[in-house]
Amino acid sequence: MGVRTVSLILSLPFSLREMSLSPATTDPVFTPNHAYLTSETASTCRASPRPRCKLDLAEGFVDAIELSPVTPVEKQNDDLERPSVLSAKHKTQKTRENIQLLTLCWFIYLEGWNDGSNGPLLPRIQKVYGVGYVAVSLIFVFASVGFITGAVSNVILAEKLGFGKVMVLGSLFQVLAYSIESSGPPFPVFIFAYFINGIGLALQNANSVSYVASIKENAEVKMGLLMAAYGAGALSSPLVATQFSHLPQWNLHYLTSLGIAITNTIALIIVFRLKPQEECLSEIGIVDVDISTSEHSHLRQIFANKDVHLLASFLLLYVGAEVTVGGWIVTYVIGVRGGGPSSGYISTGFFGGLMVGRLVLLWVNEKIGERLALFVYAVLAIILELIVWFVPSLVGDAVAVSVIGVLLGPMYPIVMNHARRVLPHWLLTGAIGWIAGVGQAGSALVPFVAGAIAQKAGIKTLQPVLVGILGLMTALWALASHGSRRPD
Repeated sequence: MGVRTVSLILSLPFSLREMSLSPATTDPVFTPNHAYLTSETASTCRASPRPRCKLDLAEGFVDAIELSPVTPVEKQNDDLERPSVLSAKHKTQKTRENIQLLTLCWFIYLEGWNDGSNGPLLPRIQKVYGVGYVAVSLIFVFASVGFITGAVSNVILAEKLGFGKVMVLGSLFQVLAYSIESSGPPFPVFIFAYFINGIGLALQNANSVSYVASIKENAEVKMGLLMAAYGAGALSSPLVATQFSHLPQWNLHYLTSLGIAITNTIALIIVFRLKPQEECLSEIGIVDVDISTSEHSHLRQIFANKDVHLLASFLLLYVGAEVTVGGWIVTYVIGVRGGGPSSGYISTGFFGGLMVGRLVLLWVNEKIGERLALFVYAVLAIILELIVWFVPSLVGDAVAVSVIGVLLGPMYPIVMNHARRVLPHWLLTGAIGWIAGVGQAGSALVPFVAGAIAQKAGIKTLQPVLVGILGLMTALWALASHGSRRPD
């Protein structure tokens, strides 16, 4: 490069006297307008540690050219990769990730708040509207139909609108539902609001769980924290709902739910800014490169996957058992064990155990493996249900129900972690939506069946129904895939 530069300079109308670049190789240099250089005027170009070139030109004119070192492009890019820069970038991404996780936990808290309110309010709803067990169970049915509607719609909406917009849309459904319920409308309108609420819950639940499942670092812990937020909401809402159930304006409880729903909508807009999931993940340093290799639609691929249906069937029974315990246990204790108005706090104990189990038992899941852990929890829960069934003790039942909550708590995040491992990533959002939707169907089907049986044979039949459901859950888990099939 240096020789070519000198050649261009020599093409000027001057004669070369001296050029020295000390010290290195020698190459002859000639120009199109002059004769070949003699030995005295030949140029000598030598590589030097200092890139300095001195040219003595004719007629006493001396020009010195300083050659400044040029930093290669690769070197400039390396500056961006310095440890200090990377550390600051990583810290920013972790902060954003924590804010995103906290925002999703706030929605899950609202979901738990919604489900935990039903138990203490059911006896008051029956009294106000003058309906029996079967009619009041329509609350669960309408909520379930709404959830399934939202789950199926989510498969399409997630592709068309994207993560951020679907989350906000779901939150607005909840705001509308709580606005209707807080007005104390006629019973048909009241239960229809549960349908609207179910749609909103389904849209947000599917996207929240699949988003956290996309975070590979400490995925099990973060999923446990997300689901623990559900337990926190379900733990705190019975404390409030029990107080409102004794007031003349009992329906004002839904104003508290409305307030939480509004803050949820605001948080989702501020944090995720209506962006698609890929953009939100890229902000925390996660690049989603999985693409579908099938020509079929996502909906068809989901319904053709055996693991989806096995996990969905498991959650149908699991969520059904969870909501049945949380929703009917107060009625059971009052009717069978002779509990008083404060029996509503037993529901609080159950959901408190649910939250504690999802946090405290994380180390057990890691120690013995999530698959084996779920079997252990299921067997122990069946034993405790038998104790509640056959031991006529109000205090003993309250303690047993709380421990059952601890054992049931880790099951939902375990199933979602399993789905993350065995399902293709590009189907995860839609598949989790469908799995959760079928699970929510269990939240209506099982309590409705329990209520219908109680209408005929009494509320004492609650425990045998729950024992049977837990047994079926255990059998379905045995059929689930063992290892990871997810193509990464």
